[in-house]
Amino acid sequence: MHFRITGLPAEPFAELFTLSDEALWERRAMRVTADRAHAYPCRVSLTDAEPGQSLILLNYEHQPANSPFRSTYAIYIREGEQQFDRMDDVPDQLRRRLLSVRGFDVQGMLRDADVAQGTALEPVIDRLFADEQIAYLHIHMAKPGCYAARVDRA
Repeated sequence: MHFRITGLPAEPFAELFTLSDEALWERRAMRVTADRAHAYPCRVSLTDAEPGQSLILLNYEHQPANSPFRSTYAIYIREGEQQFDRMDDVPDQLRRRLLSVRGFDVQGMLRDADVAQGTALEPVIDRLFADEQIAYLHIHMAKPGCYAARVDRA
């Protein structure tokens, strides 16, 4: 089955990079600097920041459904990134991590979930989308538990 993975759009976050540290803090956000490789995943480009690169850490509502599964969590974003939006292509950022994949119906109710290494993501996507009631998937980094990307049928 064909699928489409998307990162977050960059535009809603653009203003954050112009704010002072105090103004960021008022929005439950902060500027951070990557201090090691593969530890600061940008949710826009679905790439990892290199050591020394600056990011914004913020709380983001990744599951805005009007259901008990409505959810927010911390994410990193990097300035100047383009939104990842590809069919049948799993970015390296996801390939190198243990992932939690969650399938939701159109009402935002969790229907099924699984955990897989990123190198084995496609069979999990296929299995979850075999349930016609599942409208979309959310991928989370399993260890820290934070939202990573959305998957839709293509």
